[in-house]
Amino acid sequence: MKSVANVIPCLLLLAILSACTTLNTSSNNTRPIPEQQDRSTINQLGKSDFDRMADVELRETTESLRLLMGKLYKRNPHELQKSTTDNAQKMVNWVFDGETQHHYQFEALNNLQGTDAIFLAFKPEYTGDRVLAFIVGLQTMLYKVHGYKTDFYFFDRIDPQSLYNVARNIEIAAWKLSNARDENGMLYLLTNEISEKDKNLSFEREFGKIIGRTDLYAIALAEKKERFISRVMQNLATAMFLPF
Repeated sequence: MKSVANVIPCLLLLAILSACTTLNTSSNNTRPIPEQQDRSTINQLGKSDFDRMADVELRETTESLRLLMGKLYKRNPHELQKSTTDNAQKMVNWVFDGETQHHYQFEALNNLQGTDAIFLAFKPEYTGDRVLAFIVGLQTMLYKVHGYKTDFYFFDRIDPQSLYNVARNIEIAAWKLSNARDENGMLYLLTNEISEKDKNLSFEREFGKIIGRTDLYAIALAEKKERFISRVMQNLATAMFLPF
């Protein structure tokens, strides 16, 4: 049993790394296999294999959200104009790299975070930046379930059930993004595009990576802790966000 337990983190790492790769040969759209910047330093002695997996899982998911935010602004430039005159990449950098200053609390969102911010992105009466509300909602939901940490050690605890619930919430959020419409029948935010000339499903693929990483780590943690995960089956069209 001990040898099997030792194999699980290795398999998990391979699966997470696989989820981080993309079958796109364009150098502008590919990223190298993630590498821990401090893997040779002494602080790695305070980490278990599962702690290192948590480092990779959250870091790569954050990178996915950065990518999605930029793509959403490119498809919905009018939303970017509600927040800034800068280009999309500067806005993305400010949101993610300025966390120590703003702590993901924005007056334009009434300081809402998590699922409350996601709901705000699809409220008919909301006139602010819907991309900002949507991405901040996802990022802060993930931060909360990870204990508001980005670097994990032996004594850190992540609840596998809460992490599993967040994966379901991301599924619901992704469904809303592709289906929620205003009173005129128009999507609040444009994402995937399918036409006679173009077929762009990159949003769907990126959300699939995020959900896959989160699910896999939740299940692996449950196995390690010998915990049972209560699996929830919902109709995405009517599903409610789960507590986490």
